[in-house]
This record gives sequence, structure tokens and C-alpha cells, in this order.
Amino acid sequence: MLASRPAQAATRIQHLVSPGGIEAWFVQDSTVPLIAMEYAFDGGASQDPTAKPGVGNLVGSLLDEGSGDLDSKTFHERLDRRAIELSFSSTRDNFRGSLRMLKENKDEAFDLLRSALTSPRFEASDVERIRAQVLSNLRRESTNPSALAGRKFLEVAFGDHPYGRHAQGTLESVPKIEVAELKDYVRRVLAKDTLKVAAVGDVDPDTLGKLLDHTFGSLPAKATLTPVADIVAAKPPQRAFIPLDVPQTVVTFGGPGVRRSEPDFMPAYVVNHILGGGGLSSRLYREVREKRGLAYSIYEALVWMEHSSLFIGNTGTRADRAGETVDAIEKEVRRMAEEGPTQKELDEAKSYLKGSQMLALDTSSKLAGALLQYQIDKLPIDYIEKRNAIVDAVTLDDAKKVSQRLWGQGLLTVVVGRSPHAAAQPVSTPSAATPPAASPPAAAPSAAKPSAPN
Repeated sequence: MLASRPAQAATRIQHLVSPGGIEAWFVQDSTVPLIAMEYAFDGGASQDPTAKPGVGNLVGSLLDEGSGDLDSKTFHERLDRRAIELSFSSTRDNFRGSLRMLKENKDEAFDLLRSALTSPRFEASDVERIRAQVLSNLRRESTNPSALAGRKFLEVAFGDHPYGRHAQGTLESVPKIEVAELKDYVRRVLAKDTLKVAAVGDVDPDTLGKLLDHTFGSLPAKATLTPVADIVAAKPPQRAFIPLDVPQTVVTFGGPGVRRSEPDFMPAYVVNHILGGGGLSSRLYREVREKRGLAYSIYEALVWMEHSSLFIGNTGTRADRAGETVDAIEKEVRRMAEEGPTQKELDEAKSYLKGSQMLALDTSSKLAGALLQYQIDKLPIDYIEKRNAIVDAVTLDDAKKVSQRLWGQGLLTVVVGRSPHAAAQPVSTPSAATPPAASPPAAAPSAAKPSAPN
């Protein structure tokens, strides 16, 4: 999508309430004749049946495969004819959707979305075609070391909690998912009481309000969600090894993180940039790639969800150097936990994070995505304006304290590749992760990086 000058638009975020009571964060911008809308319902993969992970993912892949009187072919022809971009996805905690169109096609775009949400067809032929695509992807992942490492990591971290299940499903569960279960998921999850909307583009508030009512107004008033318990990821250190005959060994590592609602979050975000989130400038990159030549790249990120949080990183190396790579990572993580960052590192990280935020919101679509994520994270509507001051307020003492909290216990490590090394002996996966805390500490699916800058 074309740029919509979000740096100026940030001060014009409106809290719009439609005549029918649908709420949205909205930025009116006529720089280009485009409209981008992102929206989410609570639920996501955590609402999949325990024995059948992958239901939400299959729903997300099928909602644009025909609805109402339109079969799949006709539905897609109408999208293509008007250059309307419509997509759905199921993350750990949310069922999300995205809609983008030219201003002149807004009525048809919103009407197609309404039809997809309220009257999906789930034709048998379409279900089997999409099911086959999902299974094909799962079969590819069964020999992909990064995918195997990521899945094993979540199993070790969360055990039998919904976050430990596979969001896309498994080769065993996906063939058993029935159409009735897809329809039940839609009925339970897609409801107005958990709906969050963000829209950016060339449309006035009154028109957008009417479009929102037309699109979402006939959805059920209340969702019927299965409660999901808070959980703390399994306590490090733990290691697991998965044998796989591939040229490159993959190492995935991490541990319990900091939840988005905690005061420690921004210090954690800043110091994590120093350790592993800063690309070529991060400590892990310098130690593992530049000094030792063990890997081509290495990253680490914070991941926060509604009921838990993680830090998680990944790298790849030669099989005969996997042990050395794990040792180098653990050594640098331990050094950060014991010493924290330097004042120079902290100042440089803060400067980068402040300067890069608006560059990360340089299109209408990115800005809409960020505004949606801020709603999911329960942040105030003026967060964009306050964010740099929050970054600035992080002190060296804050950074050192949260470094010890994040990395002082060591790592959960999963190694996937050829024969095990001393650094990665097999362990049995815990049957359950740490019991849920009675309440969160006082201080973002799929384990994936959140979509919005923070």
C-alpha cells in the first residue's frame, strides 16, 4: 500500500463509534484514495478443540472460499476485478482479518467481508482442497528443522496448555476436522463483544460508521469462548534434541518473558534489542557471527500473548559446531544477566528505537496493523505520542534489573539436526509447564514477533 504520512496522522487518531455501537480506532487520510482496515476477535488457536488443533487455521483459510450465493470462483473473481485484498488468520489469541481497497470500491469490499463473516459456505470440495493444502504444508514442515524446533520449543515451554499445541494443526488432527466444527468455531468466536477494529484511509467518519454497521452489525452479540488460564513458561535450563539428517543444524532458544501489561516491559524491550533484536548491532550477532563465525545470522525477540510471554531466538550452524554455538549463546546470555548493558549500549538502543518507530508505520496498512495491535495490548489511544517518552524513561538500573529477570535462569534450548553433541543431549519433554500463577507479577501464536512496533 502507498504511504499515508502516519507521522502526521498519529495525532489524528479518532475513537469512532458507529450508530450501531461498533467501535474503531480511525485515522482519516486522503493522501491517496485507499482504505486499509485491520480487525480481530478474541479467541484464535486457543479456542481449537483440545484434540483437534488447527480448526481456527482452517477457518481462516476457508472464509474467502465462497459465501452466501457466491461460490469460491465467483467470490475470488469479484475480489480480483476490484483489486480488493481480503485475508484471515488465526493467531494464538485472536482471529484476525485484513481488508484493503481503493476508495471507489469500498462498498463492494465491505459487503464481501460481511458475507464472508456471516454466511461462509464451507462447501465440501473447497474444504477438502484447502485441507489438502494445509496437510501439504504440514508435511513440508515435518522435515523443516526450523519448524520442528519451533514446535518442540512451545511443547517444552507450555506442555499441555493451549499455547503448547500446534496452531496449524497436525497431520493427525487436520484430517479429522469436520465442517460442523468449522461452523461451530465461527459461531463461538466471531462476535461483536470482542471485536477490535482499526481503519486508516480516505473515508469520512460517518461513511465508515455505516460501513462498519453493515459489515459487523449482524454478528452475534457475545462470543462463547473456552477460558484460557494464565501460564508461566517452563523454568530453564532445559535442553531437547531432535535428530534430523539435514545439512544445517538449527538451534532455537528462549525462556519466560515479560508480559505486555507489566511495567518491566519497555525496559525488557530495550535491553532485548541490545542482546539479540538489533540485527547486525546485537551482542549475539557480534559474538556468534562476527567473532566466531558460527552462524550466518542470529536473532532473538520478545513474544507476548494474552496469558503468557516468552523470549525466543533462533540460529543455524554446522552440525559439528552446534555445541560450540550453544555454548557461545549461553555465555553471552549469562554475561548480560550478570552485568546488564553499558550506558552507551542503552543510549544507542533507545535512540534507534525512537527513530525507527515512525519509519515502521510508513503505510496505511502498517499503521492500521499497529493501531489494532495496540488495542489488543490494551494500550491507550494516544500511545504513539507517548511511546518515545516511555522509551526515554528506561534507566540503566531498570535495564540491569530486567536483564537478570529475563536471562538469569539460563535457557530452554532445542537443537534439530544431525547426531547430538554434548551441548544438546536429549531430554524428555515435560508433561506440563509451570502451573499458572495465581496472579500476574506486579511489575505478544504462534510464537511469532508481534506485528506492530512497541
